[in-house]
Amino acid sequence: MGRDFVYVILGGGVAAGYAALEFTKKGVSNGELCIISDELVAPYERPALSKGFLLPQAPARLPGFHTCVGANEERLCWNDGPGLLFSIKYTSGIELILGTRVISADTRRKRLLTATGETISYKFLIIATGARVLKLEEIGINGSNAENVCYLRDLADATKLVNIMRMYTGGHAIVIGGGYIGMECAASLVMNKINVTMVFPGSYCSKHF
Repeated sequence: MGRDFVYVILGGGVAAGYAALEFTKKGVSNGELCIISDELVAPYERPALSKGFLLPQAPARLPGFHTCVGANEERLCWNDGPGLLFSIKYTSGIELILGTRVISADTRRKRLLTATGETISYKFLIIATGARVLKLEEIGINGSNAENVCYLRDLADATKLVNIMRMYTGGHAIVIGGGYIGMECAASLVMNKINVTMVFPGSYCSKHF
């Protein structure tokens, strides 16, 4: 059993969402395009996870930061079915295959195999999975699954961090990393009344633009 599409976008982040928007601008027909993501929500702006999502007052929440919200000064149209309408102007439906992990790709036959055994065929594949989080064990430290160890890569990670901040107001946190995400997480922790120590290999923090 399987499904067939002309275009398949693999990934559920910023790149996937805006790639799909470009397809809608070109007039892609219903059923031609799908987005496959192992998350349970449509593509969203991941930078919001280290910014508005962590705020103690009026925090950002979905659907307010799905990708393409307000793109071209237009309002995002959203429904609860399989189609995601990116804007009023671009009204082509895009099939969302959510909560689905792709475990292998046969580029010769142009087929993807999911963890549930389903095959998804395509003519054109766009891989927009982005990076993955670096676990502690990969730098020689045990404890990745400890309750008080948090990562920040997806919505589930951010939700866990918010819950922990609420539980440990006045506590102390160690932020590993002095780059873009590390600095923004540190600022959010302080705003949530958490004392912060930052640990990073360089002699100064570096926020890349």
